[in-house]
Amino acid sequence: MRKFSISDIEGLIGIKAHTIRAWESRYNFVPPKRTATNIRYYDEEDLKMLLNIVALNENGYKISKIAKMSKKQIADLVTQLKRDWNNDVVQVLNLSDATLKYDEVAFSTILSGCIKEMGLIKTMDEVLFPFMKRVGMLWQTGTIDPSHEHFASNLIRDQIIVCIDKIKKPHKEEPKRFLLFLPEAEMHETGLLFARYLLKKCGHDTLYLGSEIPYADVKKVVESYKPDYAFIVMTSLNLGKDLNKIIEKVMNHLNVPLLVGGSLIAEFDILVKDHLVPLRNVCDMVEFLEEI
Repeated sequence: MRKFSISDIEGLIGIKAHTIRAWESRYNFVPPKRTATNIRYYDEEDLKMLLNIVALNENGYKISKIAKMSKKQIADLVTQLKRDWNNDVVQVLNLSDATLKYDEVAFSTILSGCIKEMGLIKTMDEVLFPFMKRVGMLWQTGTIDPSHEHFASNLIRDQIIVCIDKIKKPHKEEPKRFLLFLPEAEMHETGLLFARYLLKKCGHDTLYLGSEIPYADVKKVVESYKPDYAFIVMTSLNLGKDLNKIIEKVMNHLNVPLLVGGSLIAEFDILVKDHLVPLRNVCDMVEFLEEI
């Protein structure tokens, strides 16, 4: 059984370590176990219990009230919350739990339920982007393994592709042509696939190249395909310090306006340039693509 430090738990449930210790001290919530050398740790059952406590607390239940409940009462209430697909806090926690367990059935059920109830756009904005941001940070700190991130990303990718295939592209009098790709060193396709979904939904044409496209190849494709816009997404945390350099390098191989989305665009200062359109969130993406 996997062991977690309190810093691991802090990242996984989104609650500060001092708060977790206060819960332990005041209400005897999930006291940690200790190794033979007296090092505190939590196991998977402890994590599940803490996830349930956070889910209830985030939905209006006071900690003092939760402390008086049995484990079964807590689990039953959380089961009821799980059926509310619009409850973004609970669903992010559920996806995190399924990811840690590599539970494909649970993950896919949660994701498909959210999409069916809320639609892909709202699911991406309120559930998946916050979830993926959390996963990325946990991976960077070593709390979870790269395999967890790949597990989640591939299942999300599959669901977005299904949504893309279901769209009946509307007729548009003058559809624009978009070249979609990820620059070198960027591998995360989720945001780019979502952009493809939005573009098809708006009736535009796309050429999707995927991840880590060499700059020289981009220039050749632009000359051949003659897009009206190029679209990239940047989410890899290790690209942050070089973000503007990468954008500039991409633009040097284009002769069309560049749209840039992804979590890094919201977190770092983007240098203002002609023919550069930073899209800082889902609302920006939807508004821009619907108006052109």
